[in-house]
Amino acid sequence: MAENPQARFIPLSGYERPDRQRMTERARAFYHSMNARRTVREFASDPVPQAVIADAIRTAGTAPSGANKQPWTFVAIRDAALKARIRAAAEKEEKAFYAGKAGQEWLRDLAHLGTDENKPFLEKAPWLIVVFQHNYELDPETGKRGKAYYIQESVGMACGLLIAALHQAGLATLTHTPSPMGFLRDLLGRPKNERAVMIVVAGYPAPHAMVPDITRKALEDIAIFK
Repeated sequence: MAENPQARFIPLSGYERPDRQRMTERARAFYHSMNARRTVREFASDPVPQAVIADAIRTAGTAPSGANKQPWTFVAIRDAALKARIRAAAEKEEKAFYAGKAGQEWLRDLAHLGTDENKPFLEKAPWLIVVFQHNYELDPETGKRGKAYYIQESVGMACGLLIAALHQAGLATLTHTPSPMGFLRDLLGRPKNERAVMIVVAGYPAPHAMVPDITRKALEDIAIFK
């Protein structure tokens, strides 16, 4: 490792190298768990402990990021009135989207999922987690700008970990991306350097929840080994 007087290192801790059998078992078990994950649009209103959501966000915060800038903010919402305002604003954008803003090809591609401009899950589910990316750093005291790096890649990885953590906790999720999403920054009072990238809806699935009949691509269609 190259010497750098500005770099500070500590010993790696918490890692135990498993044997090959245990490693294979763990990889396969995690795959089966995640393969059971489905996007759900029908949620029960049953409350979910804040501690569960907090730990899922903590997990998301462990994602790698460019220069360790951690360019994300997660706003977790359970307030019913605020969820209703978010739903009203989102459905306004979605109505324009399905009225033709999306274009016919996009709407054809969505048809098999049965989606439309109505988004009751934004009120029904116990939690909405709005994910914001930091387009640049902003010193809260001076207002001075700083750079952030690989923002979309970093936030994308954090969102993946968030969804995985919520699934492992036993919750169903939905990623909702109304376009545009500027209303979320305004409603939630976020600073000008932040941009909303998605709403992660989280809760228990409704007792008789239905999901689209889809299949995932096979390994040979998504991976190449050389």
